Amino acid sequence: MPARIYFDNAATSWPKPPEVYDSVDRWQRENGAPAGRGHYDSAAETDRLVLDARRAVATLLGASDPNQVAFTLNGTDALHLAIQGLIRPGDHVVTTVVEHNSVLRPLRQLADGRGVAVAHVGCDADGVVSARDVIAALNSKTKFVVVSHASNVTGALQPIAEIGAELRRRDITFVVDAAQTVGELPFSVEELSCDLLAAPGHKGLLGPLGTGVLYVRPGVESRLMSIRTGGTGSQSNSTLQPKTMPDKFEAGNLNVPGIIGLGAGAQWLLGRGVASVREQSLRQMERLSAGLAELHGVRRFGPREVSRRVGVVSLAIDGYDPQEAAAVLAGGFGIEARAGLHCAPLMHRSLGTDAAGGTLRLSIGPFTTDAQIDAALDALRSLVTTH
Repeated sequence: MPARIYFDNAATSWPKPPEVYDSVDRWQRENGAPAGRGHYDSAAETDRLVLDARRAVATLLGASDPNQVAFTLNGTDALHLAIQGLIRPGDHVVTTVVEHNSVLRPLRQLADGRGVAVAHVGCDADGVVSARDVIAALNSKTKFVVVSHASNVTGALQPIAEIGAELRRRDITFVVDAAQTVGELPFSVEELSCDLLAAPGHKGLLGPLGTGVLYVRPGVESRLMSIRTGGTGSQSNSTLQPKTMPDKFEAGNLNVPGIIGLGAGAQWLLGRGVASVREQSLRQMERLSAGLAELHGVRRFGPREVSRRVGVVSLAIDGYDPQEAAAVLAGGFGIEARAGLHCAPLMHRSLGTDAAGGTLRLSIGPFTTDAQIDAALDALRSLVTTH
């Protein structure tokens, strides 16, 4: 079998920094105490490690108060806490065709079951949504807008700050799905003018699977209903869920090993600098884009300017359906890429790729090398010249 070359970082990052593996293993073997449940030394150490992780994530998000960051089960769970906790029957919601099913499905459920009206704003040929179109879709009943920071199909960055500024002026709650941008792009939740920001912990934040984060702007938690309630280790004399952050949204035992690994990933990013990660991503995307431009029979989706996208590129290859191309790349060249609709059916419908079964997606990460980029280009060149 050929050596493994991983190009599916948009699904989950791999490999992780060594510190992530070491921190999880060390805690599992040497501690093992739950968070917020004891006053003995190992429990206190667990609480400190969880707080360290919360602080590191808050720093990466540009959030001034770490307690406004709640740990969740994954990015989908974070979005559910925001969507299900905010929207009420009769509300009008604006979203886009760019969204992942983590947004589309809970909104569809609310539309079918609670009479919530949902507007889906379209995108251009590159998969970019117009801020003007989002604002034009608002009406007097609009209470909530949710937009992805970057498409997981085209990699296209969306005009989040422009949308957020206008929504803040109108006092409409803005939720950002930052699944593809946290850890790759330097940004601040204040600069984006978002009220809530959801992200998985296992992608750009470099933590283990089964982790996620939800940032809640101070004050917004008062109108965000808890959709999961239970033990928190705090205010145990009351049968009511705590109203303060982060306990309001952290019912039950936390995934401590996952959070500790997430904290180690966040610390690694802070040490290297997200700006440095972004610089490498831009350089490697330029390398990949230049090579793809030379390949006949390969169609690329998304903006041509790499500064307008994250490290995700979707392709259609003449003579191959996406799954066949992915199988050939994996079996013949050891290149692991994602094929299909990427849980974004409206995006593929907009691109006209849904009937073909989606696209072949390559996504890079901080441990992707130039040699791996070149190997992927060589493999794709082999596909288009031998078919």
